[in-house]
Amino acid sequence: MENPFRIGVLGSYSGYYMRELKRAANAWNENSTQNADHRFVLVDTLSFESLSVWSGPELYAKACRVTEDKRASSYEETVRLNDYDVVLVRTMPLGSIEQIVFRMNALHVVEQSGTLVLNKPRCLEICIDKWLTLDKMRMAGILTPRTVCCQGRDNALEAWHELGEDCIVKPIFGGEGRGLVRVTDREMAWRVFSTLAQMQAVIYLQEFLPNDGFDLRLLVLDDELYTVRRYGQGNWRSNVSQGGKAERVDPTFEQADIAYKASRLVDGWMVGVDLIETLDGRNVLIEVNAVPGWKATGAACGVDLSERVIRNLTSAAVRR
Repeated sequence: MENPFRIGVLGSYSGYYMRELKRAANAWNENSTQNADHRFVLVDTLSFESLSVWSGPELYAKACRVTEDKRASSYEETVRLNDYDVVLVRTMPLGSIEQIVFRMNALHVVEQSGTLVLNKPRCLEICIDKWLTLDKMRMAGILTPRTVCCQGRDNALEAWHELGEDCIVKPIFGGEGRGLVRVTDREMAWRVFSTLAQMQAVIYLQEFLPNDGFDLRLLVLDDELYTVRRYGQGNWRSNVSQGGKAERVDPTFEQADIAYKASRLVDGWMVGVDLIETLDGRNVLIEVNAVPGWKATGAACGVDLSERVIRNLTSAAVRR
């Protein structure tokens, strides 16, 4: 095996996407003997929790290479991340503020050492913060919901009233529809906002936009676009991870334009752009996800997106 193309994946060893990437890499390698343009691909799982940065006289980052599904702390083997052609970020584990900031700084070190990081650290920093993401979209002229970000119960109650006393409360960090609450009466609002204030949480409120019970997920992969309509099946949350269903649709020109524009604004290589089509015909951007899943989208579109990810990773590194 001469000069393989090495992909390091910061993700869960036993997770669906890690298994899929390894399956797709194996399929790619089977074709590599018949296609001279295909470099043999190696995919390693890397532990986010084991990231470390070494400085002087060289500057580089190291992490544990995971070979079994067990605690990262039990590993002795470490690798330099700049030994990889690409480092793909597939997770961002929970941690303290110090840990999250350090992990992002470590990714910047990997990028500075010459290794391609996807999505780029700055893209991750923007999209992890729902407020920052939405503000960048709004400033660029993309239609977004009325949104308030505050730190106390009284401010949140005032915002809830201004937003029509029907809003969605979300964690400012988080995804897959977890932790979302729809607040429609004052007693519930008082309890939710009091609890969040006691937790010293940032309170993120977004107006509820009446719609026909679905939203759109537009997955931008490099220069490709895959679109599904997600139904909540009686639940206002349409995330497939929360029990929703997805079906392939052709986006309108405006919807595709919003998706590509949003991807460029965060400098994303692979992002999930969520839109709501309101009852009055507006396309409103809700979120941009920098670590999007593709299981439901690939199944609905009839496309092996894991294979597309492997293919596009190799071509992205070549284009640098």
